[in-house]
Amino acid sequence: MIGLDLSDDDVARAVHRIGLRAYAVEAALIGSTAIPALSETWEEMRARPLRWLGAHADGVLAGFAAWSRVGGVLDIARLCVDPDFARRGLGRALVSAVLAEGGPAVVATGAANAPAIALYEAVGFRPAGTVEVVPGLVIAEFTRPGTP
Repeated sequence: MIGLDLSDDDVARAVHRIGLRAYAVEAALIGSTAIPALSETWEEMRARPLRWLGAHADGVLAGFAAWSRVGGVLDIARLCVDPDFARRGLGRALVSAVLAEGGPAVVATGAANAPAIALYEAVGFRPAGTVEVVPGLVIAEFTRPGTP
C-alpha cells in the first residue's frame, strides 16, 4: 500500500481510469449507471478532500481507497479495484489499511453489490440501512465500531 498524490496528473488520471472501470462493473451489478463517480472528471475527483491509498499488482496501480475523517469517524468514500485485478485480495487489503487508522468507520455501496457487501461484512461492518439516493439507485450503508 502506498499513499497516492493526486496533484500529479498522471496519478490522478490512473486513479480515475481504475475508478471508471470498477464503477462500470458495480453499475452492471446494481442495474444503475447513476453512480456519481461515473460522470465525474479526473479533475473533479482529485479536488475532493480525501486521502488516497493505492495498491499495486504486477508492477502497476491496480486499486485504491479514498477516505476522510468526519467527526472522528473514518468515512470510506471510495474503494475500487481494476477488474483485471479483482479477486486477489486488494480490496480487503486497502480497506484493512484504512481501518488501521483506528476509530469507528462508515462505508456505503450499491445495495445489490453483493461482492462489496460481503467484503465489508467480513471486515466487521454491519448494515445500517438503505437509502434511494436517486430513482433506481439504492445505497446500502454500513458502520463499524471503533478500534484502538
